[in-house]
Amino acid sequence: MEPTRLFDLIPYQIATYDKEIALSKKENGQWKSFSSRDVKKIIDDLSLAFLKTGVKPGEKIAIISTNCPEWNFIDLALQQVGAISVPMYPTITSADYEYIFEHAEVKMIFVGDEDIYEKAKAAAGDRLIYSFEKLEGAIFWEDLLSIGVNEDIVSLENAKEKINPDDLFTIIYTSGTTGRPKGVMLSHTNVLSNVIAIATIMTPPQGSSRVLSFLPLCHIYERTGSFCFMYLGFSIYYAESIETLGENMKEIKPHAFNTVPRLLEKIYDKIVAKGYELTGIKKGLFFWALNLGLEYDPGKEMGAWYNFQLKMANKLIFSKWREALGGEVMQINSGASALQPRLARVFWAAGIKVCEGYGLTETSPVVSASVCTREEMRIGWVGKIVQEVKVKIAEDGEILVKGPSIMQGYYRQPEMTAEVLKNGWFHTGDIGELDGEFLKITDRKKEMFKTSGGKYIAPQLMENKFKESTLIDQLIILGENRNYPSALIVPSFEGLKDYCKHKGIPYTTDKEMIQKPETIEKYDRELEQLNKYFGKWEQIKRFKLLPEPWGIESGELTPTMKLKRKVIHQKFEKEIEKLYKD
Repeated sequence: MEPTRLFDLIPYQIATYDKEIALSKKENGQWKSFSSRDVKKIIDDLSLAFLKTGVKPGEKIAIISTNCPEWNFIDLALQQVGAISVPMYPTITSADYEYIFEHAEVKMIFVGDEDIYEKAKAAAGDRLIYSFEKLEGAIFWEDLLSIGVNEDIVSLENAKEKINPDDLFTIIYTSGTTGRPKGVMLSHTNVLSNVIAIATIMTPPQGSSRVLSFLPLCHIYERTGSFCFMYLGFSIYYAESIETLGENMKEIKPHAFNTVPRLLEKIYDKIVAKGYELTGIKKGLFFWALNLGLEYDPGKEMGAWYNFQLKMANKLIFSKWREALGGEVMQINSGASALQPRLARVFWAAGIKVCEGYGLTETSPVVSASVCTREEMRIGWVGKIVQEVKVKIAEDGEILVKGPSIMQGYYRQPEMTAEVLKNGWFHTGDIGELDGEFLKITDRKKEMFKTSGGKYIAPQLMENKFKESTLIDQLIILGENRNYPSALIVPSFEGLKDYCKHKGIPYTTDKEMIQKPETIEKYDRELEQLNKYFGKWEQIKRFKLLPEPWGIESGELTPTMKLKRKVIHQKFEKEIEKLYKD
């Protein structure tokens, strides 16, 4: 029987695949795994415990933790009793927790570790806090689990029968680049329709594939992805941390995983940095292969001579790249922000199929996704519109979306809901273009600005291009109502060190190096090369190098690594003014 509610995915998995390893995590140096039947037993016992302790349908329960099987257990168990999960980022502040606890009317909280517990406790008031680790002051989640072990399953079956596919199952507070986060209300149908749509374009074999999960489960991208993996019978392994990702890849040898462009950029930069460390013929071969890869287009016939060279490059150089990812990756899904086309080219050339997609929390999330075949892959586009979703482009270029995956609305914010949901169409705020079923994103509607000369600037498009430089880690394009564009740049300090080493320039500290005339001259030349890709009115005239990277905790980035433009403008007001004074 096809699932109609998200918690039906586990019985469906048992009936279809009966996985020996459904979920797995590293504990005390060993992988601890749960079968499909283990997962069902745990979520049923938890659901019974929720019923026994008086959790009612419609009550809001917060989950704040890094990825682990316990996250899924709580999520699925809450669904079975009709309670509504409110997942939250572990990285946000205690003040953010307090706002969401109050706004969502949260009754109970589940936390991962001690750091999260301390932050949550400061904001929790008299709410009960359960923890996935044994912590002083919190109730251990297994103590709750034990309450449901001997309860009558009939009460749970009765509770499940009352839950309809269109019932609300979660409220996800979007991080937002401006203002307070909004609570996106999603039903079982919203997410499950998206799960089934993206399952049709996943290439690893059903029932026998492994995936590594490391993007936050509190974000709809990884959460819908995880439900899709359950539906397809993939074994989900949770990475210990971002730091251990490389090691976990080699252990698990995943067939697929979800990622964000930022991580692919870092992988690429590390690979290039290692290339610079080589000498002689090895270095020559490395950069020959790299440059060959940067020319690749999977959708085009590259010719016999090129194909011969690429075959050699794969044997000599790119095979090592694949080994670093475990050696068995068949599909990497990239989303949450724009992927640099050069990364797509070089990874595809290396036999690493990176498939870009597009969506928002409000669309559950996938609107379009690249089909993982050479024939249907288009570099620079975010794939084809997924099944059951409709897209049209408004007169001003805004992307409008309709379909079963569109949210119910923003929790307790009917005016904001009415702003974005009009005549059944969700207004994404993104600017794009359609070519048949293929979609391209060109910018954020709210982020486009005019110079004082009346010329439009699309900052995201430009920022993505400038970040192709191995010397640039982060940057923001400025210039609204000014007479020319400028930029704040956070250098790639690894790239800068490599350049200095190559040129015999002594490297002291990051702060000192960005003030040296030879560094500034190098960045001048770098921008001059990249400016050529843009019209004269778009070209960066002046820039300022910054000594510290922007981060989530320091406030310049959202948890999905998007720029908080307003925050950056306020924080670096003096530096920005200097760019326009002389």
